[in-house]
Amino acid sequence: MSTKIKVAYQGIAGAYSHLACSNYFGEEVESIANETFEAAMEMVEEGQADFALIPIENKTAGRVDEFYGLIPDMKLQIVGEHYQKIEHCLLGLKESTLEDITSVYSHPQGLAQCREGIKKLGLKPIAQFDTAGSAKEISRIQDKSIAAIASSLAARTYGLKILKYNVQDQKDNFTRFIVLSNTTNVVFKEDTAYVTSIIFEVKNVASALFKALGGFANNDVNILKIESYIPLGKLQESHFHIDVDGSIESEDLQKAISQLSLYVKKLKILGSYEKNPIRVRESDC
Repeated sequence: MSTKIKVAYQGIAGAYSHLACSNYFGEEVESIANETFEAAMEMVEEGQADFALIPIENKTAGRVDEFYGLIPDMKLQIVGEHYQKIEHCLLGLKESTLEDITSVYSHPQGLAQCREGIKKLGLKPIAQFDTAGSAKEISRIQDKSIAAIASSLAARTYGLKILKYNVQDQKDNFTRFIVLSNTTNVVFKEDTAYVTSIIFEVKNVASALFKALGGFANNDVNILKIESYIPLGKLQESHFHIDVDGSIESEDLQKAISQLSLYVKKLKILGSYEKNPIRVRESDC
């Protein structure tokens, strides 16, 4: 029987989510591809996978709206976060050269993140469903004039050659992933920074949001980010997602949440987890 950690992700082999699985859990992880975020999460809910690794936001493209719509009904807990550096490569067939390439396939976001590089190379951008799928298609059609923008893992997966590394316009580009589990396995340690993620729906009264968030200021709890969104099929409900400093075991955070609960209709703690080193470095600047 396999003892490998099983991690579900959305996408196909060679996708950045696939790469993130290996970088976060190690090369020995068993990464399981799924067509949708929901399917990946269901694998964990049903015990077919240990974790799901889901992208939640990108530094240049913003948040992943599709996932936000699933959050209110999510049964899983956030137990970790991972920042995956996005390093786009221009991939072609083994016999292709840069001079052969006239057009390039990729996900619309991949093309947008490489807009200037594509212009400089004089290539025609052609939007596809995803980055790794573009690499797979290049391998299938065997046309020397077409390249794909995807990860180095996609090149290895589909037997392609990297014609040019780091073709993205912004070199410091990251996608933030969250690690989801059926159980809370976080053991809180002293001298370690944590993040707690919370969602809530405020009551329909004057200044409810201002009053709800006041508890964090009153208890010296730093709000790292706040997002508003509308759950799928619930156009009349406006929800908020916040990330705050500290673990759920923090007395100050518990006091802040107690005050928050006075002004909301729904409140859910998504999880407390260790703060990624990238966040720690940025907060020290």
